[in-house]
Amino acid sequence: MKKFLVLCLGALCAISMSARERMITVEGELKATDLPLLGNGLLGFIPSEDGLGTQRTYSGSVHERGNEESVSKIRPVMSPFALKCSEGGLKAVSRTLDMDKASFTTILTDGKMKVAATQRALRGLPCVAMLEVEVEALGDVKAEFTDEASIASKDSILSFTKKVKNEGKFLPMKRRELRYSGGRDVVASTNAILCSTGSVALGADTIAVDLKKGEKTRFCIVTSICSGADYSDPWQESERQALFAIREGRDRLVGRHEKLWDELWESDVTVEGNEELQTAVTTAIYHLYSSVRAGSRRSIAPVGQSGQGYNGHIFWDADTWMLPVMAVLHPELARSMVDFRIDGLPAARKRAQGMGYEGAMFPWEADPNGEESTPTFALTGSMEQHITACVANGAWTYFCTTGDKDWLRTEGYPLMKECADFWLSRAERNNDGSYSIKNVVGADEYAIGVDDNAFTNGAAKAALEHTAEAAELLGITPDARWNEVAKNLKFHYFEDGTMREHASYDGAIIKQSDVTLLGYPLGIITEADELLKNINYYDGKLDLKHGPAMSHGVMAVTLARNGRSDDAERALERAYKPNVRGPFMVLAETATNNRTYFLTGAGAMLQGIIFGYAGVDITTEGLKQVKTKLPSSVKKVTVKTPKGSFSR
Repeated sequence: MKKFLVLCLGALCAISMSARERMITVEGELKATDLPLLGNGLLGFIPSEDGLGTQRTYSGSVHERGNEESVSKIRPVMSPFALKCSEGGLKAVSRTLDMDKASFTTILTDGKMKVAATQRALRGLPCVAMLEVEVEALGDVKAEFTDEASIASKDSILSFTKKVKNEGKFLPMKRRELRYSGGRDVVASTNAILCSTGSVALGADTIAVDLKKGEKTRFCIVTSICSGADYSDPWQESERQALFAIREGRDRLVGRHEKLWDELWESDVTVEGNEELQTAVTTAIYHLYSSVRAGSRRSIAPVGQSGQGYNGHIFWDADTWMLPVMAVLHPELARSMVDFRIDGLPAARKRAQGMGYEGAMFPWEADPNGEESTPTFALTGSMEQHITACVANGAWTYFCTTGDKDWLRTEGYPLMKECADFWLSRAERNNDGSYSIKNVVGADEYAIGVDDNAFTNGAAKAALEHTAEAAELLGITPDARWNEVAKNLKFHYFEDGTMREHASYDGAIIKQSDVTLLGYPLGIITEADELLKNINYYDGKLDLKHGPAMSHGVMAVTLARNGRSDDAERALERAYKPNVRGPFMVLAETATNNRTYFLTGAGAMLQGIIFGYAGVDITTEGLKQVKTKLPSSVKKVTVKTPKGSFSR
């Protein structure tokens, strides 16, 4: 294990990193903004600075309803734990994020005792968070730890302690209920304590420790947080889950949690020769795995369950930037993301009808019901319509990685057909027989109300062609208009052959590069000279201060696949290095803002590695490998998937 010294927000911290062990240890002081995310795909929370509580906690099920002042949005729930020690003086001296085991351990001491506080969002119980505290007496110690967890809310709150009879014994529990959305919705929590020899629960929220020098003890707090969005009776369900956790006990809870994470890490990406890149790759995968669950029929918001960034809504980020990575590493996780879109079909049909179109028109920002929830000040809500093509292309990506024709017939193709029918009604036929899609916003959101945006037209073209191909695979006669419109969608060019971002594009600075996406992932531009010409041009037009880094991730794919390894490395570094925040390598949205835990950027960077460096390619015949060239700083890249390993 190597030691690194870095300057971390003004404080000198010693950082030990072992990519092989998927572990980062930080010694010294840290600010709250430096701490990592713990999540199980439903619950997500950021630890407090002392490691004994949480700064903020979110459940993917808990969204405030829209009202006259705000759109529907994810909202914080009760903190699962917030321990305080009667002795005082405990100071954090080190913190370890163990991504193998999805745990975060803070070591504290006051000279009299050493405390190791480990937090987990239990993978086996998606509604349950766990705090495990180990106390080692450095001298004789008597102390009390009190859980002061509360609800920071202006809404209706109910909080009390009750005793639950369990196998003839009365077990004290701390119960809390939060009502929100004007009292119409509810989330409930139950805290319970598990103790071992040397500690005793004095009640539902207090643990006494009495140790002689050299002795150790351990206790755990488990907190179940259940929402009315998932359960008809969240109050009772929360209590049931807490009781189950107590009956399981610490060892079984942790054992199951770690087994499930072991299974997740069976699919992984390893980079030999570049430790820093390996750690960045591992943390990106860890945060994505922490943000989605198989079978949940939920997708991934841009910042997961880490906070209220983008209101917890689902964007094209999920279908375009995260889903391809999940489809390769864990198709069952990608399936959940596509399931979310399938469940949103009724709302998408209504939206198309309301806008005067056929088929299904998916929302730019989808709430948990699949309905449009973009704030009205943002024109993207009505004009960034490429999302409907991204949804169809995401479903096709899932099919290609699994080859599941039964799923394609019953679920995938019906979704794709509705999207294709939308584009038939949306595209306008020109006098020369070509088709235009007018008055849209593309990936470059600086350009409002433009015609023939390159990515919108390209994504629609791909969606129409994939739908026709899906029909043929299923023995269904495709609508002839799908291929007609796809073949004749209009693209515009400068005199030298560089594709224009849209019909009237004149070289302005852009937020993201629409045109480069027509190479990878859309596969519409295939000639090397044309691909490189477009990259060279638009690389110089990107807003490096305020634009997100996804463009550089896809540029890295195209460059690596065309033998430009040094350029691919520079592009990949720009896809994540300027956006890294803190020693746990959390990614921010842009180089200049601190909207952190940005999973969209994690997905884009991983695409640069998986589809660029390693050359993995998603085809109708499954996963293939294309020729690529690695930069000199990387000796080998291996992508382990359920379909086998791909090395370069």
